[in-house]
Amino acid sequence: MKKLLYIKCSPRGAGSKTTQIAEAFLPAYKEKYPDAEIEELDLFKLKLPEFDGDAAAAKMSFFGGPDMDSKQQTLYDELVRLFNQFNSADDYLFSIPMWNFGVPWKLKLYIDLLSMPGTLFGFDPAVGYNGLLQNKRATAVYSAAIYSSGASKQFGTDHVSTHFTDWLNFAGIDDVATVWYQRYKMVSDDEASAALDKAREETRVAARR
Repeated sequence: MKKLLYIKCSPRGAGSKTTQIAEAFLPAYKEKYPDAEIEELDLFKLKLPEFDGDAAAAKMSFFGGPDMDSKQQTLYDELVRLFNQFNSADDYLFSIPMWNFGVPWKLKLYIDLLSMPGTLFGFDPAVGYNGLLQNKRATAVYSAAIYSSGASKQFGTDHVSTHFTDWLNFAGIDDVATVWYQRYKMVSDDEASAALDKAREETRVAARR
């Protein structure tokens, strides 16, 4: 049985354009995989541990660092639990608004917590990093209010999809579908509505692939 993990990365709820678009994925996915399990994570409602010195020490224990104290061990166990929850999925759906030309801070924290050596990635001094997640697929839905592809740099630079796709590839996920909704160049509500419908249809296509 397939499992989809749907990760919401906006605090705006139903007002988020990425959420509105991503929601079109779910019925199309269930149509293709009727028995699939779908788990939703709203990152802004999820209580995540801080990535602080104790978290860094817990990760470094992989490399044979000093023994963890009780606080670090508890945190390490929580990092492993978060990773196992993430790794339990076959497919991923992310709704990611552009924030200051990058990913929202809560998603960046989630990435930092998941990215542990020996679980998400391995390292060989001769060849470099290798992702340990295999046979998984991801769909990422992005939106931007000002940035628009093809516009001059004065309207911003896309550090959100480039960074996030690179991270997915780093983890071993190479089958990545990307859907964009860029509002800035749309001068009328009808044009914006048509662009939303187009993005929703691209999301449905990604769900059926």
